[in-house]
Amino acid sequence: MPPVVVVGILVAGIVVLTPLADRLRVPYPVLLTLFGLAVPLLPAVPDLSVEPDLILPLVLPPLLFAATQRATAREFRENARPILLLAVGLTIASAVAVAVVAHAVGLGWGVAFVLGAIVAPPDPVAATAVARRLRLPGRLVTVLEGEGMFNDATALVLYNVAIAAVLAGEVKAGVLGIDLLLAVVVGVGIGVAAAVVTKFGLGRLHAASAETTVTVAMPFAVYLGADALHGSGVLAVLSLGLYLRTYAHHALTSEGWLLGRAVWRYADYLITSFVFVFIGFELTQILETSPDVGDALALAGWTCVTVIALRFVWVLGASAAFGKIGHGRAMPIGTREAVVTSWAGMRGVVTVATALAVPAFVDTGDRFPSRDAVVVVALVTVLVTLVLQGLTLAPLVRWLHVGSAGDLDQERRELRRAATRAVLDALDGPTAESYPERVQQAVRLQYEGYLAAQEAFGTARRGPDQDEEDTGDDEAVDSLLREMSEIERVYVLVSRGVGQVSPEVADEVLDEVERRALRHLE
Repeated sequence: MPPVVVVGILVAGIVVLTPLADRLRVPYPVLLTLFGLAVPLLPAVPDLSVEPDLILPLVLPPLLFAATQRATAREFRENARPILLLAVGLTIASAVAVAVVAHAVGLGWGVAFVLGAIVAPPDPVAATAVARRLRLPGRLVTVLEGEGMFNDATALVLYNVAIAAVLAGEVKAGVLGIDLLLAVVVGVGIGVAAAVVTKFGLGRLHAASAETTVTVAMPFAVYLGADALHGSGVLAVLSLGLYLRTYAHHALTSEGWLLGRAVWRYADYLITSFVFVFIGFELTQILETSPDVGDALALAGWTCVTVIALRFVWVLGASAAFGKIGHGRAMPIGTREAVVTSWAGMRGVVTVATALAVPAFVDTGDRFPSRDAVVVVALVTVLVTLVLQGLTLAPLVRWLHVGSAGDLDQERRELRRAATRAVLDALDGPTAESYPERVQQAVRLQYEGYLAAQEAFGTARRGPDQDEEDTGDDEAVDSLLREMSEIERVYVLVSRGVGQVSPEVADEVLDEVERRALRHLE
């Protein structure tokens, strides 16, 4: 079977399984991982592999940058203590604990620490998919996402140092300390400097395609630049992304922001999907060729027990300890939320990427010691935690009644109405005095109409009595809006088809129709 046919099968599987996972209320990485295990079993499916040196530079920059576009530096500052406690403290503790277990069963210390660094960081993809669907408290979601970003930085610094030690054959403690400091300082420095330059450039482009091209290219540039200067490419990308997310919005055009948001959401989804699917290919290939599969699977079992148990002890212990000494904000979650956080430790993309990126040979030309065992343990750990914890996290959240009672749709509508009222207040103030009255009136009518429509929609959806038990005509509103949007689409498409308007004009109007339809139906 030609490789292009295999890729086609994988794409088809991703397309089908993503909406199916949503319908089944299962995190989509779980189904994609199981799909990736099944595809290699088909007749005549060839082995698929990627050069180890290319995996991290190709996978990590877009995933890390996309992650930064879902939060802000303010949220991370407000939750810095719990995030650092998990992303730094727990990640280091997990790496050390796994290394001790791996060394106890026969791996050398260097390789054991490589394995520990690989399996230490949890992946927030599956956890936050469940969290948002079940409306977990926003602070808890922020902590999980913050941990997912910054534990990657911690684990990858440990990973790079451990890999260097194995490749060179030895490493001194002083050199290790200098390397760690250099990685942090250089990584953050390059990321912030590149972000300032990028913001300046974006403010002068004024073209959506060019702006998006810059934001796509810069994560790769800073990652490779920091890596070349012995800094942390992960910290460089995170610094770049958080700075631009927080300070560079005004430098973008509206079209550039919308296009960039769509591009990064798609890149995050596509790369994550392929990485999870790829687990099956690599695992199947190694299991068929490695002579020590039994020992590796046994170590994988001990590794899974270690990372799951340690996370429970760490999170529950920290929550109880900080609560007793009066520093609840250091771990601001109760017992039920702590249990959910403890169970939300699924391993994922970074573990897969770093496992596959382990070099095949050391500096002397010999094969990397126990590489197959390291890869098998890492991939099995991902598989077990994804399936076991990913499929049971949602039932656990429901059983513990952790879900938030907050209404995100209502919050969204209130913010829109408040922003519109702010504009109307500004039109009555000195801001608009320099404009002709007819211009002021035209703008005022647009926003007054928008505000009236929002309030009418709110009444129609909620019901005229604003009673908690009155669900209003929510489905009827959505149904009618869909029908009216379809009438708009048909009219524009017919006008374009008969040549009544130019294709360019028709596409611009269609874009407006689709954005308005999406806004109304959110």
